[in-house]
Order: sequence, then C-alpha cells, then structure tokens
Amino acid sequence: MEYLRALKDNLNINLDVFNIVSIIDILIVAFVLYRLMLLIQGTRAVQLIKGMVVLLVATAASSLLNLNTVHWLLRYTMTGLLVALPIVFQPELRRALEKLGGGDFFARPLTQMAEGDRSALINEVVRAALSMSATRTGALIVLERSTGLQELIETGVKVDGIVSAELLMNIFITKSPLHDGAAIIRGDRLAAAACVLPLSESRELSRELGTRHRAAVGLTEQSDAVAVVVSEETGNVSMAMEGTLYRRLNEAGLHELLVKYLQPTTTRSAFSSLWQRR
Repeated sequence: MEYLRALKDNLNINLDVFNIVSIIDILIVAFVLYRLMLLIQGTRAVQLIKGMVVLLVATAASSLLNLNTVHWLLRYTMTGLLVALPIVFQPELRRALEKLGGGDFFARPLTQMAEGDRSALINEVVRAALSMSATRTGALIVLERSTGLQELIETGVKVDGIVSAELLMNIFITKSPLHDGAAIIRGDRLAAAACVLPLSESRELSRELGTRHRAAVGLTEQSDAVAVVVSEETGNVSMAMEGTLYRRLNEAGLHELLVKYLQPTTTRSAFSSLWQRR
C-alpha cells in the first residue's frame, strides 16, 4: 500500500514538472530542428553530417570492442572535426543567418521530383538538347541528384518552373538574358538559370573544349550531378558524370545515359557503341 502511494506521489511530481510550458519548449526545439533539416536539405552539408555520424558510430563501436588504438585515433579525429566545424559549415551557417534575418526561415522547401515524372523529365531534356543541337545553340543543363547544389543555385536567377523543352530552349536562345551560365534542374522543376559552376582543372580534357564543357566536368568532379552540354561551335551533345565527359551523343545514347544515372540506384554498363569517351 505504501509502495502504491509512493508511486502515485512520484507520478504527480512528474506530471507537475511536465506542464504546458514543457510541451511548448519541446515543440519549439522540434520545430527549430525541423527547419534546420530543411535548411541543409539540398546542400553538401548532408553528406558531411552523414560522415560525422559514421565517425561517431565507429568511435562508440571501437570503445565497446576495446580497440584502444583505433578508439584513440577516432577520438582525436572527432576533436579536430569539432574545431573545424565552423569552417566546414561556413556556407550553411551564413545562409541560415541570412534567411533568419530576411524572414525566409519559415519558407517552404522546393518541390522534389515525383517518381512518375522521371521519364517525362528525361524526354524533355533530350528533346531540348537535340533541338538546340540542330540549331547549334550552346547550352548547359544540370540535373541535381543526391548531392545538393543549393550554393550554385543561389548564384543564378531563380526560375522555379516546370521543366519543358520549350522552357529550356528559350533560356539558351542567343542573346537571352539567362543564356550565359547553367540551368539547374531540381526534381521536376527548373530551379534557376544563369548559374555559375566551378571549372575543371583537369589536363586530360581536350583543348578544343570550351568553358561549358569544363564547367560541366568541374561540377561533376565535386558532386554526383549530371550535366548535359550542347556545343555552340559544333552542335555536338555531351554529358558529364563523375568527372567523365561522354561526347558526340546521339538521341538514343543521351536518353540511355540519363535513364541510367537518374535512377535511384544504378549499376554501370557499357554503352561504347553510342558515344565516344574522352
């Protein structure tokens, strides 16, 4: 009887502590964490956080398994990372403060691509590339995959329009205000145009390649994005992926490559009959 009375008193104390203020406190923290997750979504910070989680798990596992040397090494690695965090996440921290000061902290995230729209998206990109190839209209179209390109999207002009061949062709028409730069597709929407991409410094690239091709290769060296390039000089269609440039693609070759690399999980296969690898 005394045990039940003590249990009841303990529950009453806990209920008094867990009042409406505590609920509000938890909801505020949950909301802030949710908004922070949305803030880093679509940026390279996601991959960095995943790497830190792996290190934390490995550190805990080495401690449980009494792997003293490994644990010592991982522990000091984590200490170094904690010091480097403000530097590593400097772009994300700056963006968070800018959005907080500008009132954009509560904005909704960009629309993500639906599974059923993938085939239609690929068809529109292929149709646009082949049409611009016929008129020798230079173009650089980037398709975002798992590595976020938000930093690069912010260098261009926001569009946020449904992807269509006509929209892409109008962007890259000669003397168009947005033709100089890259158009970045996120999901089933064209996020931005006239975006600035990093140039590749690889010496293996042919000297005949221009800035568009070097920008396409440079981006894919730093991310898992796919970049489609139409040469203004020759009209040739190329595609860059993982730092490799596949040149002189025909319609079937471009379509097959896009289908392959835009799937959630893919396995490489040979398409040597459809393109020349440089």
